[in-house]
Amino acid sequence: MTSKKHPTGPAADAEQHPAVAAVPADDRARLLAGTHHDPHSVLGAHPVPGGVACRAFRPHAREVTVHCGALRAQLTDEGEGFFSALLPLTAVPETYRLRVAYDDTVHETADAYRFPPVLGELDLHLIGEGRHERLWRALGAHVLTHQGVRGTRFAVWAPNARGVRVAGSFNFWDGTGFAMRSLGSSGVWELFVPGVGEGELYKFEITRPDGSRTLRADPLARRTEAPPATASVVHVSRHEWGDAEWMAHRGDTPVHEAPFSVYEVHLPSWRPGLSYRELADQLTAYVTETGFTHVELMPLAEHPFGGSWGYQVTGFYAPTARLGTPDDFRYLVDRLHQAGIGVLMDWVPAHFPRDAWALAEFDGRPLYEHPDPLRAAHPDWGTLEFDFGRREVRNFLVANALYWCEEFHVDGLRVDAVASMLYLDYSRGPGEWRPNEHGGRENLDAVAFLQEMNATLYRRCPGVVTIAEESTAWDGVTRPTHVQGPSGLGGLGFGLKWNMGWMHDSLRYMAHDPVHRAHHHHEMTFSMVYAYSENYVLPISHDEVVHGKRSLVSKMPGDWWRQRADHRAYLAFMWAHPGKQLLFMGQEFAQGAEWSEAHGPDWWLLDPSYPAEPGHRGVRDLVRDLNTRYRATPALWQRDTDPSGFEWIAGDAASDNVLAFLRYDAAGTPLLAVCHFSPVVRPGYLVGVPDSVPAWAEFLNTDAEHYGGSGVTNPSPLKPEPHGAHGRPAAVRLTLPPLATVWLRPA
Repeated sequence: MTSKKHPTGPAADAEQHPAVAAVPADDRARLLAGTHHDPHSVLGAHPVPGGVACRAFRPHAREVTVHCGALRAQLTDEGEGFFSALLPLTAVPETYRLRVAYDDTVHETADAYRFPPVLGELDLHLIGEGRHERLWRALGAHVLTHQGVRGTRFAVWAPNARGVRVAGSFNFWDGTGFAMRSLGSSGVWELFVPGVGEGELYKFEITRPDGSRTLRADPLARRTEAPPATASVVHVSRHEWGDAEWMAHRGDTPVHEAPFSVYEVHLPSWRPGLSYRELADQLTAYVTETGFTHVELMPLAEHPFGGSWGYQVTGFYAPTARLGTPDDFRYLVDRLHQAGIGVLMDWVPAHFPRDAWALAEFDGRPLYEHPDPLRAAHPDWGTLEFDFGRREVRNFLVANALYWCEEFHVDGLRVDAVASMLYLDYSRGPGEWRPNEHGGRENLDAVAFLQEMNATLYRRCPGVVTIAEESTAWDGVTRPTHVQGPSGLGGLGFGLKWNMGWMHDSLRYMAHDPVHRAHHHHEMTFSMVYAYSENYVLPISHDEVVHGKRSLVSKMPGDWWRQRADHRAYLAFMWAHPGKQLLFMGQEFAQGAEWSEAHGPDWWLLDPSYPAEPGHRGVRDLVRDLNTRYRATPALWQRDTDPSGFEWIAGDAASDNVLAFLRYDAAGTPLLAVCHFSPVVRPGYLVGVPDSVPAWAEFLNTDAEHYGGSGVTNPSPLKPEPHGAHGRPAAVRLTLPPLATVWLRPA
């Protein structure tokens, strides 16, 4: 018989008390099941009688050794991935490393379970109160240096979870050995993982209350894989902004007193195949050429289904990876700002899809969605509505609004589907909804959320604007939140609201044959009855040129010449009407086909080799001139929300299909707009004018030949005649072109 030789030195001491150092059976079971709320209390280095117990949970490892200064101690393999040893130390070392050997590789790293939490008490308090305005800096994945060690801190809110692990490309998608720590009653779980850096993929493996597991993308992920892949990506921004001048002065003039004409763009299909950086060149040049003051980008947040156009969001904090990285998107915004172009984005806080890897029942129970099934399910889109009454959910959304404006310098948010948030009975029949505490149909939680979001955004981000897509007569959409209305509710606090009534009425009028328009004249004048009840945007958006509604020019009656003439006249009427303007891509050059996200605008219509190209280019040239002259004419924007900035001249000339009105700037300088929606020439048409203007000059005529019109214009100057018209002391005698709008200004 040969005697077994025992090791000597520190390694020998590490083997002498395995029972003291071993992982307790209960902790072992919970770690294996993924239900341990405090793995740091077990794993890592801890003082025990006789020394320091060092425990590691490394499934599939063949050997684990701890390196602590001169000490090298091999941990005892307890089976099932657990390793432990009793170290001959009098205190827990401040630093040590683990050398983990697998069958085909060796990995050396700091021990994730030796670090205290990164999140502090203030962060947790603010999260619990629903008041963490920079939530994206507390939750999610952040590369940082913690106690001298570089790694990534992961944190997620999952209050119903029995346990949370992080899995990713750095651990071969096996989160078993990467259990996160629950930070008290906050519902937040956190783990700092040394050595994990930028570009790593990850998800959270959540053990639900029933013991089952689900693998979820990070709700606060700031970067994602490109769909159809769904993993979150650890991100570090390195973009250096060059738009300081724009940011410093964007709020110098309140938006409702400034020029504001918006080009609405669906980025993936504007010119298919372009990245954010390529769009920075081409889109910036195009918008500069056409003269719009702003672009509105259809939902940029990550979404799994392209056919949703971005309106079913799964990654609320991540620009879609289809077009590049978050820094690539920053570059696009930066370039637009440097060209003097504002950037708005569609923002979708009303609902989210049911994808099993995203927000739906995130931790095994309703969390982001309302727990009441009647409140949770959106009847129109098959999605789930946010629980606006839960403070953490409100915080998630309010912080998200701030995130886009602070981190990406976005100048404003167009908030989608506001009406669906405001009403408990939205698209619901009897028995499908429950009244609020006062017996009404108003969603008071949503009202409070929208007020908080607007108030916080305007406080934190000077110069931004929020715009409500709200299709009902809700009182006070753009009223300040502290000013109560007749209902007793404060205003929602938006800066602007889409004027859906104007859009529907005016498009309905334009669809009538001119011979019938006299009977529908009110559809073009009614908007002035309520034009100053809110701060309005006049939208011709993507919603109006899809799904059988036809493109803008194709809504017009008659042959192709008449359709284009109506299109031009309508645009000039729109630019002259009180309110800001929004036009969807493709409509600026009279595309005849509906928009499709599959191929985008029909740019070939502007190819000089195409026989009908001059007509399309003429419309685009008109839009350029509308924007240029609009910017240069304060009467068209300075008093958009002031009734004294508008006067009817002829609002009742129904039999002639004529509208005439004056716009005034703050100094009282007028602009006269005359719209003629009949396909005939009307020579010698008297239009009443103020006698304070000695002569008028034609400023814009949509019938000009270079726009594709017939060339019926008025020579300048036009001197008023002493006999009046339309109740005015003087009148100018005009030749009204067919299906055209004419602008005149003092000569």
